[in-house]
Amino acid sequence: MEEFLTSCRAVQVASSGHSGLGVHVVLGNEACDVDSMVCAMTYAYFLSKTAQSDLLALPLMNIRQSDMLLRSDSLHLLRQAGLSAHLLLFRDQLDLRALQRDGRLTLTLVDHNVLPSADSDLEQVVVEVIDHHLLEREPSPSCPVTVETVGSCATLVTERIIQKAPEILDQQVAHLLYGAVVLDCVDMAPSAGKVTPKDARLVEELESRFPALPPRGALFQSLHNAKFDVSGLNTEQMLLKDMKSVSGSLNLAISVVYLKMEDFLQRAELEAELSGFCLKFGFDLLLLMTISFTESKEPIRELAVFSHSTTCREEVSLYLEQAQNPALNLCPISSPHPHITAYKQGNSLASRKKLLPIVKDFLKGRDADGCLGDGRLGDVLEEEESRVPPTPMNSLVDGCPLDGGPPHISAQDLEDKFNKMADRRGN
Repeated sequence: MEEFLTSCRAVQVASSGHSGLGVHVVLGNEACDVDSMVCAMTYAYFLSKTAQSDLLALPLMNIRQSDMLLRSDSLHLLRQAGLSAHLLLFRDQLDLRALQRDGRLTLTLVDHNVLPSADSDLEQVVVEVIDHHLLEREPSPSCPVTVETVGSCATLVTERIIQKAPEILDQQVAHLLYGAVVLDCVDMAPSAGKVTPKDARLVEELESRFPALPPRGALFQSLHNAKFDVSGLNTEQMLLKDMKSVSGSLNLAISVVYLKMEDFLQRAELEAELSGFCLKFGFDLLLLMTISFTESKEPIRELAVFSHSTTCREEVSLYLEQAQNPALNLCPISSPHPHITAYKQGNSLASRKKLLPIVKDFLKGRDADGCLGDGRLGDVLEEEESRVPPTPMNSLVDGCPLDGGPPHISAQDLEDKFNKMADRRGN
């Protein structure tokens, strides 16, 4: 694997020239969590060993290189497997659109099955999908799709490798795949509601083939501890650590926060920091899903909705309270902040993967009701400053296009503008 990744770095340099080299990029999702990282690495490695074309297979991490420091569990797994994060390729190191313009780009998606709106122009070069999320992709004869609701996408990649090229599996590749599945499936504990029979079967297959793999429980605990280590991170970094965005009539972010809700809500200047985050990254509303675990490894999930727009916050909160597919079983809890609505989540098995389709259905319904543009933060920003360049998601503030951009908007200014919009709609 190390030799393969090193060769990919060399190709990255060549691809910026005019070599005419065709490139088959394996692209994970925007969260770039352990599962996404491992699937991109191992499936690209599989393609490099088995593909019958001259295309060069490259794994691409769907974040900027500077964001990798937030993926503490990914860094931990790489170290365990004897690999350096410096061997990886990141979105800011490879110009996909230049490759596409030159007719040299082919894409395989892993751990997601549709590209976000910002990358929709790349859809025409997607040739394969392997994913474990809800299928949102329209069927196409030119793009084979493997989508199964297993606990980890790495399970599906492991299955493909064992079926098609078991000889390429070595201790290092197996360690990466094994770590991703064990982490995603919460140490294969049925009570966590993530593991499926296929996940269990493939983990046992890896254990049988590679008895020197670390003990399952110890591996999970070390990755779990690394993932939940948010010491030294500020609020913005916590939100970016594991965030996905959804756009429609509202721009929303859903961040998984690795703290108990009570501890998170007690952070100093929290509401001001959330306001600043929304302004910087162009969000109208934040959904914050905190997660912790009982001693028996059962998840404890809590949910918070933040927006300075009372209308937006109440609309989303009511929709989530009434959701049935699945029911979240939300129970309101006290929040010390006027613009944060917080809940205990009775259905602790409803992870963000199950929350995302609910949020997307909400936006579809809102768009169908003709609410496009109502109460949008973008409308407020445009009143203050015309056309600020978009900020890439999952990025830190270094070099951010909004640095030195719009003038400061206070929380009170923002709330006043939302109230004026609400008044205009009422009239």
